[in-house]
Amino acid sequence: MRIACLGGGPAGLYFAISMKLQDPSHEIVVIERNRADDTFGWGVVLSDETLDNLAANDPVSAERIREHFAYWDDIAVVHKGVKTVSTGHGFCGIGRRQLLILLQERALELGVEMLFETDASEASIEQYRQEYDLVLAADGLNSRTRQTYAEHFKPDIDVRACKFVWLGTHQTFNDAFTFIFEPTEHGWVWAHAYQFDNDTATFIVECSEATWQGFGFGEMSQQESIAVCERIFAKHLGGHALMTNANHIRGSAWINFPRVLCERWSYENVVLMGDAAATAHFSIGSGSKLALESAITLANCLHSESDMEDAVARYEEDRRFEVLRLQSAARNSTEWFEQIERYLDLDPVQFNYSLLTRSQRISHENLRVRDPQWLESAERWFQTQAGNPSSTRAPMFAPYQLRDMTLINRVVVSPMAQYKAVDGCPTDWHFSHYAERAKGGAGLVYTEMTCVSPTGRITPGCPGLYATEHEAAWKRLCDFVHTETATKLCAQIGHSGPKGSTQLGWQEMDAPLAEGNWPILAASAHPWSARNQVPKAMDRSDMDRVRDEFVSAAQMADRAGFDMIEIHAAHGYLLSSFITPLTNHRDDEYGGSLDNRLRYPLEVIRAVRSVWPTQKPLSVRISANDWCGDEGITPDDAVEIAKRLRDAEVDIVDVSAGQTSTQAKPVYGRMFQTPFSDRIRNEASIATMAVGNIYQADHVNSILMAGRADLVCIARPHLADPYWLLHVAAGLGDREVEWPAPYRAGADQLQRLAERGEGWV
Repeated sequence: MRIACLGGGPAGLYFAISMKLQDPSHEIVVIERNRADDTFGWGVVLSDETLDNLAANDPVSAERIREHFAYWDDIAVVHKGVKTVSTGHGFCGIGRRQLLILLQERALELGVEMLFETDASEASIEQYRQEYDLVLAADGLNSRTRQTYAEHFKPDIDVRACKFVWLGTHQTFNDAFTFIFEPTEHGWVWAHAYQFDNDTATFIVECSEATWQGFGFGEMSQQESIAVCERIFAKHLGGHALMTNANHIRGSAWINFPRVLCERWSYENVVLMGDAAATAHFSIGSGSKLALESAITLANCLHSESDMEDAVARYEEDRRFEVLRLQSAARNSTEWFEQIERYLDLDPVQFNYSLLTRSQRISHENLRVRDPQWLESAERWFQTQAGNPSSTRAPMFAPYQLRDMTLINRVVVSPMAQYKAVDGCPTDWHFSHYAERAKGGAGLVYTEMTCVSPTGRITPGCPGLYATEHEAAWKRLCDFVHTETATKLCAQIGHSGPKGSTQLGWQEMDAPLAEGNWPILAASAHPWSARNQVPKAMDRSDMDRVRDEFVSAAQMADRAGFDMIEIHAAHGYLLSSFITPLTNHRDDEYGGSLDNRLRYPLEVIRAVRSVWPTQKPLSVRISANDWCGDEGITPDDAVEIAKRLRDAEVDIVDVSAGQTSTQAKPVYGRMFQTPFSDRIRNEASIATMAVGNIYQADHVNSILMAGRADLVCIARPHLADPYWLLHVAAGLGDREVEWPAPYRAGADQLQRLAERGEGWV
């Protein structure tokens, strides 16, 4: 096979090596526009896993690479003058120039031809495609090959927000991979620093666009820019200078990172690899890993499949998931740094934890494996902040106080509709359901949305708080829970609005009833879907009546004994229909701007707060993202909404998302709504609850410890296991959790089994 590798970086060189190892008869040429010893990066970071993969593929080059590695195990974070060090992370680094020299030498040994100082034009790329059996496009971030055949590769390039410059220094930072955060007169500037040989370290300087503009870096020469960076980080550089190896670039050499993702990685006999196909932000150090491992995979596929078309298809299939997984982690990490000023006021302990877990690749229990001593100290700090200074229990078991209500832990049983009410009255099903979950030990248990009127119900099976028998039934539950458990109860009250008069959840969700439909209300005469009723646009008398129904329901909830109340203003129900512009088309003072759209929901909230006891907390659930782009509520809007709720004496925001439009395009995943909670908590300065595909204790502890929420809601796991928290506690070795007295014998056995790594199943 005749192969042209466009680009002499790690991807192109290692693919050439891998192909020659498979079959020495391949004719391979590597074409590189720069000189052999040119390189414009500094250090390359690889993992032990990647090193093992290299050793299995080519022991010769792997051993040579290992001989030049700098190893470190620690991460140091310098923030607010405090240096926090954690261990067990396992990194290794090598100079990019050294890596290229080693790969060039190995390629030459194997008979690979190399052409340096040869620039590939659009015309020459097409000529290579005609002359060679395979053209490997490993020509980097600004791939000319990708641009030439863009209509086939369909690249998606997302230019990220922060500015950065890639520098080096002889201050080696040889004790740890070091992150340094420094306040300046123009905003915060931070550095990513790590050693890669005996006397040199990479030193990447990064800041926001506003800070970059404030310094005027864009108008500076490289040396002027470097001088400013040396001043900012002087106390960390130990008298050493900062250096550039990008003197070929005019200006200051600061850039924005482009995230590259291509819909296809091949076109006929042209295949993309490395940064040409996909990029991973430098903050997770995986670009070279992706390139080298992709080179191995493609070489293997070309020798295991029957033809090149099948081989390339298999290469994409095998590598795309791993690339997307790392890109997802890189996106999380990138966004964390882009939003850094949200976290800079955190205590250094929490800030360090937030940084370590930013990509979601490292979890709470993973940190315990890496550095149990540091994590225990962090857990002690968290418990101390919660008023429990003698404890080192996991964050989920820390108490939490809202007004005069104290929760024994941070786990919340989410509202989950049961559709078992009769004429709005909760039944024995509800009593059994909620009582069991309260006995399960969660700090707070929610009712499902409890409706403020018969016509405010979602379905005929939804419960209410609008009749004396409703109040009596809920009181029976509250009395039992308060007598037999330490769990608190929250009544979520709401009005279905345009999503009312629909079928039970296990029938057809959000579809109108086959018969017996009742009239429905909304902000505007805008139906939930083409099949649903057109609701009446509320007039002032409707608003007054519904507001008073909310007030009456809150008063009933208080008399029934609920510890907390939540107003449902999310998911397309009545109050949500006012908030989102997708369904609010009014032209009066209740439509148009966000302030106007919030006017009626805030009227209801303030009216409820005025009758709800001062000592009891009030929550509001919102949809923080309509998942409809700028046409709906965005995360920016959600922060502003939360600020208005805070000013209306709301104590905590239950941060959900979506379900406001059939046109929504949500992006699902683990903890997929937690970023909205994180942003609201840390930008709007109000307590939050995180919800959405949270199902492991690890998720809960990571969210709490990083300061992304104050409480964490667990839904479906509590449907499958009412005693989820008690079982989790046993698995974590926590013997302080309180079991109901009649069940303590079971607790003792479960805990002993857990200690031996056994279970009942």
